[in-house]
Amino acid sequence: MKTSTDHHTWYSSFAKATARYAGRPRTFTLAVAVIVVWLVTGPLFGFSDTWQLVINTGTTIVTFLMVFLIQNTQNRDTEAIQVKLDELIRATQGAHNALLDLEELEADNLDAFKARYLALAAAARAQLDLGEQDTDTPEA
Repeated sequence: MKTSTDHHTWYSSFAKATARYAGRPRTFTLAVAVIVVWLVTGPLFGFSDTWQLVINTGTTIVTFLMVFLIQNTQNRDTEAIQVKLDELIRATQGAHNALLDLEELEADNLDAFKARYLALAAAARAQLDLGEQDTDTPEA
């Protein structure tokens, strides 16, 4: 009996493989070849509405499906990067653990953190302009 997890694993694997293949030069070359064949056949079909409908329908379907597959892959990659960054923050002595879940915060709270770090960056640049180091940890 298949479980929901089996379905998600199958879909994730399929999405990942599709996104990987879609980004290859061979796939792009194939897409260009399809367009060239379509263009060359234009005179054969008298540049008819049906001839135009074929390419419009085909590209719309492919684009529609690719959006979901690539978004799935992008979401998974983003989550993995966030977990890796969270681990680096957690494992770094003196790092602020409050930064671990910034991607979950509302915009106002995120803006407050951003303003704090913008101020730190400005202060560090001012130190550099004075010929000083900018590699300390100001909160320590």
